[in-house]
Amino acid sequence: MAPSASSSDPTLEHLAHSVLQPGFEGTTAPDWVRRRVSEGLGSVVLFSRNIESIEQVARLTASLRAENPDLIVAIDEEAGDVTRLEAWTGSSRPGNLALGAVDDIDLTERVAHDIGRDLHAAGVSLNFAPSADVNSNPLNPVIGVRSFGSRTDLVSRHTAAWIRGLQSAGVAACAKHFPGHGDTVVDSHYGLPQIQGSAEEIALTALPPFIAATEAGVRAVMTAHLLAPAYDPDLPATLSPRILVDLLRGQLGFDGLLVTDGIEMGAVTDRYGIDGATVRAVAGGVDAVCVGGESAGEETVDLLATALVKAVLDGTLPEERLAEASARVRDFAAWSGERSRVVSAAGGDFGVGPAVDINRSMSAGQGAGTTQSTGTGTGTGTGTGTGTGQVTDTSRVTDIGLVAARRAVQVRRGAGTAALPLVGSPHVVELSPTMNLAVDGRTPWGVAQPLRDLRPGTTSVRLTEPELAHSTDLLERDALAPATGRALVVVVRDAARHRWMTDTLTRLLRSRPDALVVEMGVPSGDALGAAHLITHGATRVSGIAAAELLVGATG
Repeated sequence: MAPSASSSDPTLEHLAHSVLQPGFEGTTAPDWVRRRVSEGLGSVVLFSRNIESIEQVARLTASLRAENPDLIVAIDEEAGDVTRLEAWTGSSRPGNLALGAVDDIDLTERVAHDIGRDLHAAGVSLNFAPSADVNSNPLNPVIGVRSFGSRTDLVSRHTAAWIRGLQSAGVAACAKHFPGHGDTVVDSHYGLPQIQGSAEEIALTALPPFIAATEAGVRAVMTAHLLAPAYDPDLPATLSPRILVDLLRGQLGFDGLLVTDGIEMGAVTDRYGIDGATVRAVAGGVDAVCVGGESAGEETVDLLATALVKAVLDGTLPEERLAEASARVRDFAAWSGERSRVVSAAGGDFGVGPAVDINRSMSAGQGAGTTQSTGTGTGTGTGTGTGTGQVTDTSRVTDIGLVAARRAVQVRRGAGTAALPLVGSPHVVELSPTMNLAVDGRTPWGVAQPLRDLRPGTTSVRLTEPELAHSTDLLERDALAPATGRALVVVVRDAARHRWMTDTLTRLLRSRPDALVVEMGVPSGDALGAAHLITHGATRVSGIAAAELLVGATG
C-alpha cells in the first residue's frame, strides 16, 4: 500500500499541497478545506455550485483567507457562455466571439475590467480566462464562441486587451489553452484531441495570441490536454516538457504560473489516471494542478498529494521540480496580493480607459445590406477601437455588457422582405443542443424569454434532438401549428455543428420561408430565413439584444 501524504516527510507534504488547486462542494467552506488551507494548501477553485451572489462569495473567500492570507482563489469566469458567477441567470456580458465580432479593443478591455471588478469584490485572485485559442476549425466541439474568432491577428489583439482589462481590476488573467485548442475536433473532457499542423504552421496560427498575452503581462497560462505531434508525438501538452519548458518557457519566454486544465478530464486520466496525470504534469513543468470540477472531495486531495510525495520518494518526480513549482505558486500569490491592494487603494479603477457611451450601441442598421451590425461604432478590422472620449454625463453610461451585446448582433437579409420589426407577438422555437462540460447546462439562454418580456403574448417551445427523434409529429404540433397566422422565430445554437439541428431548421423554413432565424453560436456562411440574426453567443444579454432588434426596441 502506498504511504499517505499525512505519514510522509512534512516538507514534501507541504510542497505537494501547495501546488494543488482543488474545488469543493457548498457555498461555505467545509471544515476539511479550511484545515488544509491552514496547513499549506496553496489554492482553491470556485465553481457555480459554490456561488449564490458576489457578497456570499466575498464572505466565503474571506473565511478561507482567515486561515491563509496568501491563498490563491481561482475561478473559470470567461463570461459569455462559460460563466460561474452568473450561471443561474446567464451572463450579463457577452463572450469572446461577440467581442471579436465588434473588434473594438477598447470595448474588450472595458468588458474584461468589468468582470474583474466583480471578481475582485468577491475575493477572487486568479481567473482562468481568456481563451487565447484561434477557432480555426468551425466544427470544434469545445472552443467555438469561447474564442475571439478564427483569425490569428484578431485573437491576438483581443487576448491582450482582455488581459489588460482584467488585470487592471486586480485579478490575474490566465491565457488558455496552450499551445492552442482551436484546430481540434475532439472534446478533451472525453478524449485526447490532436493538432496536426507542423511546428511552423502552429507557430504562425496558434502561438501568436500566447505571445501577445505574455507581452501584455499575463500572470498565468493554462495547458491544453491535447497531442501536438509536431512538438511531442508521445505526451499531451499538459505533461510535455518539450511543450511546457522548451517551447513556452524557452522560446516564448513565459516565466509566470503554469496551470493545468482540469486534471480529471478524460484526455489525460483515461491513459494515466488522475494521480498519474498529476505527477506527470508537475514533472513536465506545470506549477499548479487544477482539479475539482467533477472530483471535489477531500479524498481527491489526499490521493493527489500522496501521489506527489510518493513520486518524490521513489525518484519519479525530482524534489527540486516540486519545490520550483511551489515557489512559483508563492511568487504568484505575492504578486496577486500586492496587485489587489493597489487596486483597492485606487478605488477599483486602476489603469482603466475612458467611459463607454451608451449611444454608440443604440443605432440599429436599417438599410438593405445583406450584413449589418446593430452598432454604429464597430471596429474597422484594425482593432484600434472607436472611443468617444471621456463621458462626463453619467446618465449616458450603462451596463457595458449590454452595450457590447447590442453592438455584436448582426443581421443578414434573406431573399425575401423581412418583417422587421415584428408586428404582434411571435411564436419562438428554440433548438437546444447538448453542451460541452465547460458550459453549465443549467445556465438559461435563448430569445424566447427576452421576447416575452417585450411582447407578453409571445409563445415558445424548446426542442432537443432526442425529443424530435422519438416523435413524428412534434415539429408540426409544437413548432408550426402554434405559429399559424403569426411570425415564427427559430433560435439555433451552433447549427453548423449539429446535423439534426440543420435538418430541423431546413424543414421549418420549407414550411415557413418567412421565418426569422437567430443563431446564438458560431455562425455559418449562409443567410437563412427572411432575416438571419447572429448574436455570437448565447448569453442573457445576447438574447436581450436580439429581442430588442426583433421588436424594434431602442433599449
